[in-house]
Parts: sequence; structure tokens; C-alpha cells
Amino acid sequence: MNRRYFVWGMVGLVVSIGVLMVVNLLIGSVRIPMEEVCRILMGRGTNEIWTNIIFSSRLPQALTAIVAGAGLAVSGLQMQTVFRNPLAGPSVLGISNGAALGVAFVVLLSGRMGGVALSRLGYLGDAAMSVAAIIGALAVLLLILWISQKVKGNVTLLIIGVMIGYLANAIIGVLKFLSPEEDVKAFVVWGLGSFSRVSGDEMVLFIVLMCVLLPLAYLLVKPMNLMLLGDWYAANLGLNIRRCRMLVIFSAGTLVAIVTAYCGPIMFIGLAVPHLTRAIMRTSDHRILMPATALCGAMLALFCNLIARMPGFEGALPVNSVTALVGAPVVASVLFRRRQSEE
Repeated sequence: MNRRYFVWGMVGLVVSIGVLMVVNLLIGSVRIPMEEVCRILMGRGTNEIWTNIIFSSRLPQALTAIVAGAGLAVSGLQMQTVFRNPLAGPSVLGISNGAALGVAFVVLLSGRMGGVALSRLGYLGDAAMSVAAIIGALAVLLLILWISQKVKGNVTLLIIGVMIGYLANAIIGVLKFLSPEEDVKAFVVWGLGSFSRVSGDEMVLFIVLMCVLLPLAYLLVKPMNLMLLGDWYAANLGLNIRRCRMLVIFSAGTLVAIVTAYCGPIMFIGLAVPHLTRAIMRTSDHRILMPATALCGAMLALFCNLIARMPGFEGALPVNSVTALVGAPVVASVLFRRRQSEE
């Protein structure tokens, strides 16, 4: 790959993130002038309402979108590499479904068993949902890692992961049927995904966790490059295929678990961004793809968050609706172009 092209591509992504970050702070249901936003960020704001909007809503949403988008994009790249499947995404092994199952047990059973709906408990309820999502996702992740030690083929593991997802959805369906309407509504709202749930100390913890996990994921770029050669060539070069597959799945699954716990199941970013990044950077080298994918995921998440909060909408649109509208055409166009180039 041309080094100059790589540098300009990375600079373009960083600049795009900066521009979208500023636009996310400026645009919303309440218009705040640019100069006032600058004064607020420097601690010199004169309007308390505007200051509260920036620091309590728009800035946390933008920062959450950046780290969540980067985490989901890197996870999607890892899944597509380990399974060598262009349609593999962060939720392909049922980890997101495991998080949803954990939340379903807490949300849908709280009103029936405890007499008080979890949705009425405010921050305590949000914390309980986050913990339940982490437990559910990590439980499925550990199950997948155990299964990966028992089976050799990636296709078999992929099918098992899909079946685990279907099983989790079946249990969730039964819980919905048996639960009060208020709890079902709270669970459905959580399932729509949102970057606005994280604020204060939760946001700081979320960002710290992602800032630790993303650099650790970059340590796997060399074995991931070897995996592109195929199992036979990689094994001849000294790569332990089974251990490498387990490490990549663990890294991707942990990223998905943390993002899903804090933001809900965010769809299409992990599936679309790796394809978009390959088209932009024109390389398969994970030393380049990994940081570029993280930046591209952050950029796309900021853009989707901006569309969801555009003036004219009451409140905000579900993030999953926006990511699907943006991500589906991206995946379709990239795959279509790749098909044309192969012919």
C-alpha cells in the first residue's frame, strides 16, 4: 500500500471524527451557537441551560458513540477474519443475544417476582440492566470459548453460535409473553440501542474499559494476518490455530459484551465498517486495517448519533434504525463492487 495514501486516509478519518464531534455538540433540538459551545467547553459558559445540555447530554453521547463505534467495528473485523466470512459480525456467535437474555431475566421478571418494575427504579434499574447484560454476554462468550476447544471447523462453531442466538431469542419470547406490558416496553426500548444511556461515572468507566480493550485487540494483528493465509499455511508458519481463534473470539466477544451492556445491542456498525474500511484503505493488512477500522467505526457512530438527534424529531430516533439505514447500503454496495472486480 502507498504510504502517502495511508497517511492521508488516516488524516481524513481523524478530521472527519473531529468535524462530526463538533457538529454533534452544535446540532440538536436546542440550537447553541458555536462561540457559546467553545466557552462552555473552556468552563466559561454563561447560560446554565446550555451548559447542562452540553455536559449532561451531547458531550457524553458523542464520546460514547466514538468508543462504542470503535469497539463494535474492531470486533466485526476480528469476526470476519477468524471466520473468513464477509457477513460475520459482532452478534454472529449469539453474544449480543446473551446480553439481551440477561437483561430480559432482570427486566421482565422484576415486576412479576418483586412486585416493582425495574423500569421505575431510575439509575438503580439502569445499573442492574448493565450488570445483567455483562453477565449474560460473558456467559455465552465462555460457552463459545469452551465449544471452540471441542470443534475444529469455523463453520461448525459459527452454526452453533447462531443456534445459541436462536435459543436465547426463544427464551426471551417466552419471558415477554409472561411479563407485564410495562416491563415488555422497557425491554423493547433497551433493545433499540442508544448512546444516551451512559453519563457521569458510568461514561468514565465505559471509556476506560474500551481504552484498555482496544489496544489489547491490536496485539492480535500479526496472528490475524497469518490467518488470512489459511489454516494450513498459518500452521506451517508456527501459528497455533485453535489458541489464536480462541483469543480473537475472546477479544471480539468482550468488546461486544461491554458495548451491549452500556448502549444496548447496536446493529450493523460491526458488519458494515470493516468492509467500508477495506474499500477506503485498499489493503488487507491488519496493522493498517485495525486502527483505520476503529476510526471509521467511531466516525460512522457519530454520524448515526447525529441523524438520530436531528431537529424535527421529538426526542431521538432509535440508533438501530439509523445504523440499519446507513449500514445496509454500505455492505450491499461494497459486496457488489467486490463481486464485479472478481468477475
